[in-house]
Amino acid sequence: MNNKTCSDRTLRKKLYAWTTTAALAVLVSAVPLAAQDAAAGQALPLRRAVALAVQNSREVALARLQYNVSNKNTGLLRSNFRPNLYTGSGAAYTEGFPQTVGGQPTVFNLQYIQTVFNLPLRGQVREAEERARAGELDIARVEDAVRVEAASSYLELAKVRHALNLLRAERASAQKIVDVTRARVGEGLELPIETTRAQLTAARIEQRIVQHEGREEHLAGRLRQLMGLPVGERFEVSAGEFAPEAAEPVDDLISKALVNSNELRQAEYERRAREHRLRGEKGGYLPTMDLVSYFGVYSKANDFDRFYNSFERTSFSVGVRVRIPVFSATTGASVALARSELSAAEQDIKNKREALELNVRQQSRAAREMEVGREVARLEMELAQENVRVLQAQFQEGRTNLRDLEKARLDEHEKWLAFLDAEFQQQKARLELLRTTGQLAQALQ
Repeated sequence: MNNKTCSDRTLRKKLYAWTTTAALAVLVSAVPLAAQDAAAGQALPLRRAVALAVQNSREVALARLQYNVSNKNTGLLRSNFRPNLYTGSGAAYTEGFPQTVGGQPTVFNLQYIQTVFNLPLRGQVREAEERARAGELDIARVEDAVRVEAASSYLELAKVRHALNLLRAERASAQKIVDVTRARVGEGLELPIETTRAQLTAARIEQRIVQHEGREEHLAGRLRQLMGLPVGERFEVSAGEFAPEAAEPVDDLISKALVNSNELRQAEYERRAREHRLRGEKGGYLPTMDLVSYFGVYSKANDFDRFYNSFERTSFSVGVRVRIPVFSATTGASVALARSELSAAEQDIKNKREALELNVRQQSRAAREMEVGREVARLEMELAQENVRVLQAQFQEGRTNLRDLEKARLDEHEKWLAFLDAEFQQQKARLELLRTTGQLAQALQ
């Protein structure tokens, strides 16, 4: 028994020396790789990445073009209340009194028309103005969506790269366990199935490494696309760039959301637009008035001198044209339609307000749950780290073996991975809550 004990201690000392040498070799070989990565990739802060994504986003560019279209449409409707001048000429054969469908034939004419009072048309202009303001808010909504996507991709990429480092360390530990298990099987201290079990663990780790490498490639490519960077350009990210703040009271979050919500403000603009439309359609029962003027040059080709005692080649008139509605079925139908559309818009605001309050409560609860989950994962990780330190001390004293130590390191890495996942989920929940309460742009400036 004594000889066996001495041989076990000798074997442990040899294994410890081999482990220390291997660890030093890994660290020495990792230094130049880290230096190469630092040289190859530039540090990219989160806020800079988000700013570049918003600046180069095609979705934001499209939203701005659509807002420009809304403004042009408003200008088109408003042009009816501005001066409009037309000119032209015409020729026609007449028999009898010289009159055509378009009026009397002229060699040259000028026509001026400007709407002065037309409440239905004025209502359409104000309706278009309110919708243009809603389109401006749509730009902010799209920008927030781009910010969330860019920030989420950035933070996930930081998590994936950190996880890859841990998985590669796991791969080294798993390989050590395979080597030790093979040695023990060769000495008759373990069953052959233990070698297969150790190899299976190593293969699963390798599978996760391949999956994470694919995810890293996808996220890096998507970030480059969002930011407008060249294909293949490497950049460094950091998860510590976005640290979620302490949770605010739910009532305060709801108040901020009701004030800052772009969706709710857009619904309010739509309600005001339909209100202007209803007011304008009601004005359809009132007269309309246009300022008109006409200048024409006539010729004797149409026998004007035969029908007029005194013929003048030029004619000029200026005045107002008033149209008084006596009976208009269209006006009544338009008022009824505008009234129903306004009622629908008012109900839509109520529904969105209630949905927004419920959404803020749910997101606040989810953020709180993610925060607690992150704390649990952090404590589990610290416990695993402490367990590794204890086993390391025992291994140095010869009271445990290398395989148990490496298994503890595998468990520590798994807890690290769980902590990274919990932290990322907390960050995502915080991003969504900031977007809902209208604080996202300020938080990422």
